[in-house]
Amino acid sequence: QEQLVESGGGLVQHGGSLRLSCAASGRAFRSFPMGWFRQAPGKEREFVAAISWSGVITDYADSVKGRFTVSRDNAKNTVYLQMNSLKPEDTAVYYCTLNSRDAGYNPRDPNYYDYWGQGTQVTVSS
Repeated sequence: QEQLVESGGGLVQHGGSLRLSCAASGRAFRSFPMGWFRQAPGKEREFVAAISWSGVITDYADSVKGRFTVSRDNAKNTVYLQMNSLKPEDTAVYYCTLNSRDAGYNPRDPNYYDYWGQGTQVTVSS
């Protein structure tokens, strides 16, 4: 199975920055689109960002567009989420996810993905 491990979360003031990393293992990492979701206490899991297998195509939720940047380094089997201008409403557990199936590209749908990391906590103070 594919294994995903997130890191880089922490406590930051509003306006600050964090860089999340997701280390992946698997025989076909370069062929898998990947995404980031987040879940705040008492709320549903929501889409944050996604990136194609090549890293050329990206997609962002309106709430983070212009502030967050997703990227990947296939040679290192790692995907990143650079988060700038953080707001208190960004506080959540952030999850890295991967689609290993031969399906259409629907990165905003959590059901599109079949492997998930354990999550990393991001807390933004006001």
